[in-house]
Amino acid sequence: MIPAWRLRAAFARRLSGMYGAEVPAYTTLLEVAGEVNDEVARRDPDAGRLGALARVTAERHGAIRVGTPRELRQAAQIFAALGMRPVGFYDLRDAAGAVPVVSTAFRPVEPEELARNPFRVFTSLLTTADRRFFDAGLQSRLEAFLDRRTLFPPELLTLAERAERERGLEPDEAERFLTLAVAAFELSPEPVDRAWYTELARISAVAADIGGVTSTHINHLTPRVLDIDALYQRMADRGITMIDEIQGPPRWDGPDVLLRQTSFRALDEARTFREPDGSVTTGALRVRFGEVEARGIALSPAGRARYDALTTETDRRLAASGPGGPARQDVARALWEAGFPRSEHRLAAEGIGYFTYEPAPTRPRDRRRPPADLAGLLAQGWLTAHPIVYEDFLPRSAAGIFRSNLTGQGTRDAARTGTPYDGHRLSEAVGRPVHDPFEIYAAQQDASLRHALEALGADDALRTLCPS
Repeated sequence: MIPAWRLRAAFARRLSGMYGAEVPAYTTLLEVAGEVNDEVARRDPDAGRLGALARVTAERHGAIRVGTPRELRQAAQIFAALGMRPVGFYDLRDAAGAVPVVSTAFRPVEPEELARNPFRVFTSLLTTADRRFFDAGLQSRLEAFLDRRTLFPPELLTLAERAERERGLEPDEAERFLTLAVAAFELSPEPVDRAWYTELARISAVAADIGGVTSTHINHLTPRVLDIDALYQRMADRGITMIDEIQGPPRWDGPDVLLRQTSFRALDEARTFREPDGSVTTGALRVRFGEVEARGIALSPAGRARYDALTTETDRRLAASGPGGPARQDVARALWEAGFPRSEHRLAAEGIGYFTYEPAPTRPRDRRRPPADLAGLLAQGWLTAHPIVYEDFLPRSAAGIFRSNLTGQGTRDAARTGTPYDGHRLSEAVGRPVHDPFEIYAAQQDASLRHALEALGADDALRTLCPS
């Protein structure tokens, strides 16, 4: 049997090869990311603190878009065969521009599975009932169009069900599964109905990319880089147009946290179109792009609240400064230096970030009792903290990447009320529980802390920090 994690690793490799053949600039992105990672690893002995170079180099995340709950459930089945579960709820509809989707990310959830292969796919669902974007008539026609198409062949879904049930596949079945799975995410050569696509594109380029064609495809694959600012400059030096700025936290001299992302702009890709008179012509669409990410330490709810507050204050100051004011990165950096913990020790002691813990090799060996508080255990050398890498996404950053690669702003009726969506409703749509990423990180942290405190015989700390 070929286990799920090997299927996942093989799928990620094949998907990368396919996408590189379809979008040559992605191959350039991989080359530059590899160069930067090698250079950082040579000059920085602590470069592997947030993941060994082999893992960072192999790491990818992909992104796909689907139109209906049925399609989302089928995608979930394929990813389940690869040991990937839906994690997190992201609502991109309230970002500037017309992005009528809610999203989740399919990824491994166990630390050992992430260590084997952390491949993840950010998956967006079109919100066809949202009246800010689609009136009743367009909703009806759009849903009828989506109901007629088949994104994933029955044989692929049958193999995916078997792989999930048996936790792997025999070699011949695995080969067939991988072939069908990669083909399902290739760009289709079928002509695009120009009139229908154009009608949807007036509402949203994202809606057109989802509901204006008869298939789905990988919108981007994302390598991980250890110095995203260096990569951004090198890509520009190679003549590849990058988006205006890096999304997420600013570059600063404190701990790397959460996720920083950027991408090259979507490129014109030749497509065939079916015209209203039935003729087939050649044109171009811009829907696929090359994203890259730098991952940092996962933040707790308190840490995310601090991040959100700093982001809001950055926006406020930029708006107040008006055109010609300071750059966003400069404003954000100053705020972070004043309002965010400047060390991993403070992140851990203040409960801002997530860490795993173990008894410190050089801990006190006298008969002193360990302190009962986490800050004391760290400061006095009883515990060693290891950062937990952020494995998920930021709604604002994802929306920023989406917006920066759209051909137009689209339309949204702000006077209308949006369709309510939350994690529970998305779980119903996907047909599986959508995991809370905070709970995943907290469980990993708490298990390690309890184990470490038990090893230390720190009974007071156990009662205080691990009461359950």
